[in-house]
Amino acid sequence: MSNILDKKTLILTGVIAVMVAVYLLIPVKSNSKDNNAASANDNTAFVSIELPNELSKVAQIGKLAFQSNCLTCHGENAVGQLGVAPPLIHKIYEPSHHSDESFQRAVAVGVRAHHWKFGNMPAIEGLTRGDVKAIIAYVRELQEVNGIF
Repeated sequence: MSNILDKKTLILTGVIAVMVAVYLLIPVKSNSKDNNAASANDNTAFVSIELPNELSKVAQIGKLAFQSNCLTCHGENAVGQLGVAPPLIHKIYEPSHHSDESFQRAVAVGVRAHHWKFGNMPAIEGLTRGDVKAIIAYVRELQEVNGIF
């Protein structure tokens, strides 16, 4: 069993490393007229946000992990999706109200709905605490640019 977990961890680490390398080598293009603004193009986003001019290395890795694990529900750049999941770029999720550990626990064990009426968030399998730490760095950098401290 330990061998299987070690192989899965090694494969996941390799996949993440390749994704990071590809991300860093491919220029990012924006469909928006303003390269520093973001919102969903299908009008399902809760919020329209400003994007940072650049992300830290950890947040760049977190963005990739977010896109692979969180985007389907929480939308591009964590702006949420109407009828699906809330925006993480929202005052409710500021660090003084939802600490980094609350994000860790939500991913690890899920969370009961308490601010929004989307239902409970299930646990997300396959993410390590390090993966979630990088996702949190990404979300926190987006929040900071948008005045959420």
